[in-house]
Amino acid sequence: MSIPRVLIAGDRSSAGKTTVCIGLLGALRAMGLEVQGFKVGLDYIDPGFHTLVSGRPSRNLDGFLMPPDVVKEIYTRNCNGADIAIIEGVRGLYEGLNYFDDVGSTAQIAKILDCPVILVIDAGSITRSVAAVVSGYKSFDPEVQIAAVILNNIGSERHGDKAEKAVAKYCGVNVIGKIPRKSDLRISMRHLGLITATECETGGSEFNTVLDTIRAAVEEYVDLNAFLDVAKSARTQKMPEAKIFHAGKSALADVKIAVAFDVAFNFYYQDTLDLLVQAGAELVYFSPIRDKQLPDGVGAVYIGGGFPEIYADTLSSNTQMRNAIKDFYDGYGVIYAECGGLMYLMDELEYKGDCFELCGVINGSVRFEEKRVVNYIECELQRDCIIGEKGSRFKGHEFHHSTIKLESNVDFAYKMIRGEGIKDGMDGIISKNCLASFAHLHAASYTEFAPNFVRSART
Repeated sequence: MSIPRVLIAGDRSSAGKTTVCIGLLGALRAMGLEVQGFKVGLDYIDPGFHTLVSGRPSRNLDGFLMPPDVVKEIYTRNCNGADIAIIEGVRGLYEGLNYFDDVGSTAQIAKILDCPVILVIDAGSITRSVAAVVSGYKSFDPEVQIAAVILNNIGSERHGDKAEKAVAKYCGVNVIGKIPRKSDLRISMRHLGLITATECETGGSEFNTVLDTIRAAVEEYVDLNAFLDVAKSARTQKMPEAKIFHAGKSALADVKIAVAFDVAFNFYYQDTLDLLVQAGAELVYFSPIRDKQLPDGVGAVYIGGGFPEIYADTLSSNTQMRNAIKDFYDGYGVIYAECGGLMYLMDELEYKGDCFELCGVINGSVRFEEKRVVNYIECELQRDCIIGEKGSRFKGHEFHHSTIKLESNVDFAYKMIRGEGIKDGMDGIISKNCLASFAHLHAASYTEFAPNFVRSART
């Protein structure tokens, strides 16, 4: 299967990739097209907006976590039924794990999928220099197909015309969009990035107005016919047979896993949730903010990442849910928690001078700090646990502003081969049948996760 596809890359972080992608997804959907969104790298927030706008769950593609065949499998599987695929890059086009190769970069995914690239450039305050930027990006790696340019933050019509003519003269690349500098095209920022789509959905009409404004700007200032021509220029590519996702072969659901999902906890990879279902789980969703009890009859609880510090007062005030989770833990219920979920399970959380009582599953406190930890990680299991056996290894990421202070010695599941972890190069606190860590996993990368977690939930 091969459908039109295009990758939206930036010359740097904050060049405007997400705004352009959201606008394109909305504009093409308004034209009656089924549009599948993807995001390069380990990111929860941008795919949430893709999903909200396109009506189809967006997926992550990561060349550090996933070998090329897995990248292609995720891409192929999720393009089923779509008319066109739009892949949003991460940071600058060539930013990745190392300075000497393209592992983990947007460029790596473009080459794996043989995908034409549209380069979004923040052209604020530059004109002829835009051509130098495009020329450098084109020549840096000839295998990357830079097919067109969109100029963002254009100050005036004259500014845009000069920059476009410079690119045409020196680079031989078409400028297919010139988006003016407008404050109403910006989505609010927060310490981990954009405000989440889940939060924006609860904002109602105000956020819908922002999305409509972004879509209208793309419709007005981007040549959509030229964009579609770029997407249609993508070469036919043979995709591998499915090895991870077995269409139509999901196990009969025989255990329920309760997944925390609300404005405080919504960092989940859709492919991870799909693989849990494939392994035999029925996923039932609950809100640690609104609900008073866990769903009936669950064999395990999954609490992903998010912003528990922002909603700490509300989470702390919901004593019935905190007690329900503590009772589930005391009864040896299986709990898996990542980052924000780990924070929620602690005795207390300190944020902006206030202290909030939380679940008390893990004895100690978590403090929100200005220091930001952002890493690709690689871990080795030091003991058997609910997601794997001793000696297993996985890759993932950590991204947090918090530090953990433990009240007593604890057992750790993971040794950090790469990354910081919780303490002394260790991560993954084990207590009874609970496993809580700063590490975020993607189940298509660590394929033992879903079957082991579901097996643990059953037993």
